[in-house]
Amino acid sequence: MMTFIDLCSGIGGFRLGLELAGHKCIGYSECDKYAVRSYQAMYNTEGEWYSGDITKLKPEDIPQADIWCFGFPCQDVSCANGRRKGLAGERSGIYYTIINLVKGKNEEDKPTYLLIENVKNLLHIHEGWDFTEVLAELDEAGYDAIWQVLNSKDFGVPQSRERVFIIANLRSRGRREILPVAGTNGRALKQIVGGMQGYRVYDPNGASATVTNASGGLDKGTGLYLVRPVIGLNRMGKRQNGRLFKNPGEPMFTLTGQDTHGIAIKDPAFRIRRLTPKECWRLQGFSDELFEKARAVNQEAQLRKQAGNAVTVNVVYALAKTLPSMQN
Repeated sequence: MMTFIDLCSGIGGFRLGLELAGHKCIGYSECDKYAVRSYQAMYNTEGEWYSGDITKLKPEDIPQADIWCFGFPCQDVSCANGRRKGLAGERSGIYYTIINLVKGKNEEDKPTYLLIENVKNLLHIHEGWDFTEVLAELDEAGYDAIWQVLNSKDFGVPQSRERVFIIANLRSRGRREILPVAGTNGRALKQIVGGMQGYRVYDPNGASATVTNASGGLDKGTGLYLVRPVIGLNRMGKRQNGRLFKNPGEPMFTLTGQDTHGIAIKDPAFRIRRLTPKECWRLQGFSDELFEKARAVNQEAQLRKQAGNAVTVNVVYALAKTLPSMQN
């Protein structure tokens, strides 16, 4: 077991994946008050170190831990942002803040590992120079880095979500082989018992299905003969891989904090309904129990946004399982 600090924590995708692999969280930092509400409702955070604004911290303010994990804000890096300032942007520039905190630590107090997540475009923005800067900063802080693009659909959830994961190892403590990590394709929505909406049963290994947003009782919206993932209900110009609709059986488009996701249902004519917040959370690997705790303290709009900004739990768990059980 190793200890870890959950920075830019959101709703704790890194935390949950690491905890499921047997590691222990000793502190977290998040500036979004709504995400903090969910986080504190979901996890037992009593007695843990906490900071709301990481930009105001000094290196000595953060307790010693074996791992620091963070998915720094991607807005300035993502293809969804036309300006794409990269690491020079105010939000994605948080990366420098965190690395400077690491640099300011005495060698014996630095974390052994940094687990970092961001959008795949981090590898390519500004012709790769921003990613070169990421690696240069890690090198200057004393870390060797390896990286891999992983897709959530290969780790048991039916969502196509490509993200680059960087594992940095403090070189003074020796290098450990962690990546590459392989997964298997997730499955799409599969109904195994029919009937009225309230009584249908779905394959637990496939996409999650909950009640529709329509009213009318248990028999409303029955007859799911064909299901297509849909993106951009609120932004019709939005595309992922040039499409608004996927084919039946394909994984959901990448969840974001901005877009409205849904599914097209043929029953017998086509209609579109939004994904429920619970479905969005399931697509990120969170349990219904944790979702219900978050729903008790937040409204639907915030829950959808939090799912879109989260790190997929299943992917973190796969990475965490490759870490050693304890330090040498």
